Amino acid sequence: MVNLFKMAVRNLLRYRRRTLLTASLITIGVVFVLVFLSVSGSFKAMMIGQITDSMLGHLQIHRQGYVASIDNLPLNLNLKPPEVRKVSEALDGMPGVETYSPRIKFGGMFSNFTETTNIRLNGIIPEREFKTVPLLPSRISEGKKTLVKGEMLLPALLARGMNVKVGDPVVVVATNQDGSVNGKQFIVAGILEGVTGPGGRDGYIHLDDAVETLRMREPEISEIAVRLKDFGRLSDVHNRLSGLLAGEKNPQGKPLFEVHTWEALSPFFNVARMIDVMTFFIKLMLIAIVLISIMNVMIMAVYERVREIGTMAAIGTLPGRILSLFLFEGFCLGILGAVVGCIAGSLLLWILNLSRVTFDFGQQKGLVLAVSLRPEDLLTISVTVILVSVAASLQPAWKASRMEPIEALRHV
Repeated sequence: MVNLFKMAVRNLLRYRRRTLLTASLITIGVVFVLVFLSVSGSFKAMMIGQITDSMLGHLQIHRQGYVASIDNLPLNLNLKPPEVRKVSEALDGMPGVETYSPRIKFGGMFSNFTETTNIRLNGIIPEREFKTVPLLPSRISEGKKTLVKGEMLLPALLARGMNVKVGDPVVVVATNQDGSVNGKQFIVAGILEGVTGPGGRDGYIHLDDAVETLRMREPEISEIAVRLKDFGRLSDVHNRLSGLLAGEKNPQGKPLFEVHTWEALSPFFNVARMIDVMTFFIKLMLIAIVLISIMNVMIMAVYERVREIGTMAAIGTLPGRILSLFLFEGFCLGILGAVVGCIAGSLLLWILNLSRVTFDFGQQKGLVLAVSLRPEDLLTISVTVILVSVAASLQPAWKASRMEPIEALRHV
């Protein structure tokens, strides 16, 4: 085995230019895939972090049917106090849950005493909300980054459109579940920028103000946003929590609660899936580059060394050893391209981090792209390149091992 490996290396060194060109092509493919995987993966993670940590949370729990009607913000599908307690007990006993925040969501009319428009409001407990979505305070572009009773965080779209500034008094009029109308005056404490652009009519008030505006006897919660200790365990915690709450039934015998991950709640999940699809096709391109490169060089090697192969067969070299020799050559080319490509790719990513590339995501300005390279990605790409290199050498190697010595020696 060692002798075959030495012979394979020696044969590759005999044709240095061809070996160098082939290894270079593989290296370029590996570098391209590594950089794309790292940059796209880092951008995807940053995008998901901005969405979940600024607005949604990692998980949300609602009454069954609420999400299907969420555009209407139905108050009749809110969670009653006993149901909220059941969910709280389940979340308090869940090891992977870091914190959670109840919200009351409702629509109403917003007035600056001169003009009136519609608004969507979230009644929150500020301390718990800011722990569940820790990037929410960073969205406050003007005013203080806190919220107390009687104050409102106003979306920038309404503030600019209706010329409302921090400290101005405003009025919200809302219809409660019974159909009666109630109004309440607020002071604008801060201007809230949107997560993904200037659009959006979602403002924030204190949960107690929401209860008062809607004339609730007790808080009826629209949704409970959940933050996990480890985002990587999202699917596991979702399944466990869904299973734990599945036993609760409504009077019709159907599940009382529904648990959704951010993926089911945000349209940006489709962007994340598109990134995954692009990554898959980039990997296919790498396989194609390696396959074509190795197969081409090995076919040429067999064609140019017909007499040499015939001599080896004539002196008693078994077909299996001839086949192994060419497979080792492909193996060595794969290792060379993978190793050099991984080193060059890691160096390029290090330089990319030093350059501190910035970009804007929605209203978030100057986000720094921090690319990272996972060890499993290096291992997966290296193993893939080596396996494809060996597979590409198989057909030329098989052809070489099946040559008739006499016919091969006659070859000119």
